[in-house]
Amino acid sequence: MRPLDPDLLLRAYAAGIFPMADGRDARDVYWVEPKRRGVLPLDGFHLSRSLAKVLRSDRYAVTRDRAFAQVIAACADTRVGAQGTWINAQIEAACLELHARGHAHSVECWEGEALVGGLYGVRLGGAFFGESMFSLARDASKVALAHLVARLRVGGFCLLDCQFLTPHLASLGAVEVPRQAYMGLLGDALSAGAGSGGAAEAGAPDFDALERRAGALLPDADPAAAARVVAGPISGCVIAQLLGQTS
Repeated sequence: MRPLDPDLLLRAYAAGIFPMADGRDARDVYWVEPKRRGVLPLDGFHLSRSLAKVLRSDRYAVTRDRAFAQVIAACADTRVGAQGTWINAQIEAACLELHARGHAHSVECWEGEALVGGLYGVRLGGAFFGESMFSLARDASKVALAHLVARLRVGGFCLLDCQFLTPHLASLGAVEVPRQAYMGLLGDALSAGAGSGGAAEAGAPDFDALERRAGALLPDADPAAAARVVAGPISGCVIAQLLGQTS
């Protein structure tokens, strides 16, 4: 089994291609270039009343990049008994390396100390390629996706790639576009963040911007709050407020 080169993986994403495997124990990967691509327009996320209520309740503590390895493993494991996972050891190892470089991120939902939901994906320029999500508790994956969309909006991202459209994603606002249209969206997103990697350059999409913006939206915000960096979980009230501004 040959390792999957992380640099090759980034080049593939930039060309509109992504890897899949036939199963958790598959020795090889194959490359996929769908004729129709699932995307979730960042200004078109469907924030239902029920989801907004769950967010505001802070039922789950939501973090980012706290448990990337656990999230990708859970995404693979929870799909083994369903349609079957496409995440094998090669894809997992390459994504772990991209995470170490600042090119891959996770969003986690916790109940106490238990990881009950989350998602992960790869960031390149102004595009975020959502790879997989999992949920072990009601609405956990929806909450994780809502947090991701808010983070990408605040950070100035242009594209949230979902790969394939599913009924679950469609209920949250995802749509399907032809490959030619997708490549146009991808080109714009890559141009918006050309050269941006782990640390954001001036004007480049910034995956960390939410922590700064959230300070100004806290209930006890004061005139200096705009410069406050929020540590730890971001309040669901902040996420609901951000999504409600254009939903």
